[in-house]
Amino acid sequence: MGPLAQSCFISALGMGTLTTMSSHHWLLAWMGLEINTLAIIPLLASNHHPRAVEAATKYFLTQAAAAALILFSSINNAWITGEWDITNLTNPASITLMTIALAIKLGLTPFHFWLPDVLQGSSLMWGLILTTWQKLAPMSLMLILSPNLNSSLLLTMAILSIMVGGWGGLNQTQIRKILAYSSIAHLGWMAAVIPIFPSLALLSLILYIIMTSSMFLTFHTLHTTAVSSLASAWPKTPVVIVLISLTLLSMGGLPPLTGFLPKLLILTELVKQNTIVLPSVMAISALLSLFFYVRLLYSLSLTVYPNATISSSWWRTKPQTNIIIMSTFLIFSSSLLPLSPSIINLF
Repeated sequence: MGPLAQSCFISALGMGTLTTMSSHHWLLAWMGLEINTLAIIPLLASNHHPRAVEAATKYFLTQAAAAALILFSSINNAWITGEWDITNLTNPASITLMTIALAIKLGLTPFHFWLPDVLQGSSLMWGLILTTWQKLAPMSLMLILSPNLNSSLLLTMAILSIMVGGWGGLNQTQIRKILAYSSIAHLGWMAAVIPIFPSLALLSLILYIIMTSSMFLTFHTLHTTAVSSLASAWPKTPVVIVLISLTLLSMGGLPPLTGFLPKLLILTELVKQNTIVLPSVMAISALLSLFFYVRLLYSLSLTVYPNATISSSWWRTKPQTNIIIMSTFLIFSSSLLPLSPSIINLF
């Protein structure tokens, strides 16, 4: 794909997301989601590989089904109430359909099956866009609709997402699939607190984007997509490996790292609502995700490639344009917890 076409599709991607986030009319929000979907499909299929085409096709079918549900739900609500305003979603059937449609857009369980396959068929950079930027538009709609959403259905999907995200990543050998199940689990944590405290869900989303971006950018810099090839990373960039190891523990939610902050606040807020079983299951299920993060950590920093040499080798990673962004995200992913009082006051 040429640079002009790529820049046009990326611009359309940003325009679609911003249109959805700034709209008050359901048709404008639906139009922004459609622009967003149609802009990412050529980027996913730009590798001209059968797996990339398959990933683009799966993504198009699932997102088209979700967009159809959103349109049907908004039309049904407008037919009954006479209002197209996003905040005026009051019909129970429309609320249930909208909750399911946004869950499909985000990849919540039981509508998560498309996310690992699509990420596996795309490159690391387009996978970064899928797991970060593409979540902004549906998550903004979910935050706007938080007082009207079906709370019991959303909490059920949230707890299933945390459990499936942990179980699904245990036996994976491909980094992109591990990050896909990690995304499912983190989205489950956000969905659990949206009906109760939407600002906390927004904070969790921002920290998730920072940690996930650092992971994708690091693996893109190391040119690796499989767990088996991580053993050769330590001789290349030892400083980056130390930082990404802290980021992996941070994504698992270990204190005193950044990822501990949203999990602690979410569990505290759920306990305040007199729900003990739900936060207990969430905390136990988080150990499953922590296991495959530690497995990645073991492959990165605790194993040594058998052919490593002491002298400088030609295959060491060369400086790239994204090294400053990657370094910033790596630092934020592991050291924002001391700033947590200031961060919480912002939300």
